[in-house]
Amino acid sequence: MAIKTVGVVGCGLMGSGIVQVCAQSGYKTFAREVNDELLKKGLGKIDGFLAKSVEKGKMTAEQKAATMANISGTTKLGDLKNCDLIIEAAIENIDLKKEIFAELDAACPSSTIFASNTSSLTITEMAAATKRGDRFVGLHFFNPVPLMKLVEVVRTITTSQETFDAAFAFAKSLGKEPITCKDNSGFVVNLLLVPYLLDAIRAVENKAASIEDIDKGMTLGCGHPMGPLTLLDFVGIDTTYFISEIMFKEYREAKYAPPPLLRKMVLAGYHGKKSGKGFYDYSGEKPKVMDLGI
Repeated sequence: MAIKTVGVVGCGLMGSGIVQVCAQSGYKTFAREVNDELLKKGLGKIDGFLAKSVEKGKMTAEQKAATMANISGTTKLGDLKNCDLIIEAAIENIDLKKEIFAELDAACPSSTIFASNTSSLTITEMAAATKRGDRFVGLHFFNPVPLMKLVEVVRTITTSQETFDAAFAFAKSLGKEPITCKDNSGFVVNLLLVPYLLDAIRAVENKAASIEDIDKGMTLGCGHPMGPLTLLDFVGIDTTYFISEIMFKEYREAKYAPPPLLRKMVLAGYHGKKSGKGFYDYSGEKPKVMDLGI
């Protein structure tokens, strides 16, 4: 299963990063978005990231040009039909993902490998929407994709050894460090990380300590690069809420249940750094602790 051409469905935060690392690694890469505006925004994000890398001396202008030359943009799923590997990086909506894969399944040759970048949905359910369960895997990258080394390679009960080996080797070819995961919601990282983040929110609700001291406790006491509440703002309050809902539905365990404060913050539009407000206010020069009325 020689992979030479890669298609990426979605060119948002995660998708654009996946497109970039594939193109940088020499793969002809097709980026698909739902409209021209989002496609332009995603490709612009890649160009901007690479431009900063050139400024910092991490890559040459020629390497940047070669990377961008490997990228083609489209708004049509059908344009991915000749790709050897297609990675879906759409929003965490199982019905949408199944629709995407069903359409791709009808358009692509049987040799094409399908992969999902989902962080919490089960790969098997998506594979069931196609006739290629043996050529379906999970390839879960981490944000920011160009910088984070880990890729979770997820094998389902129907994934063939040949497909899994090809996906694992592909992840390595991107300069990543892949790990093998079973197809359970959350895989390895989110299975352990999500309860930790939710417990930090519960600690805020219960007034165990201030937002600042909870973060300081985990950075200084455990050596974490950032505290859980800062990490929640970085990941996205809304993203964490959706993931926890999916995982709670899957496992029905209290540790995955989203705390009331999490839901209220989502309703209030406090989605973290991307919205300017979360557990911290990012409107000034330095982040300030938010007053959440607790």
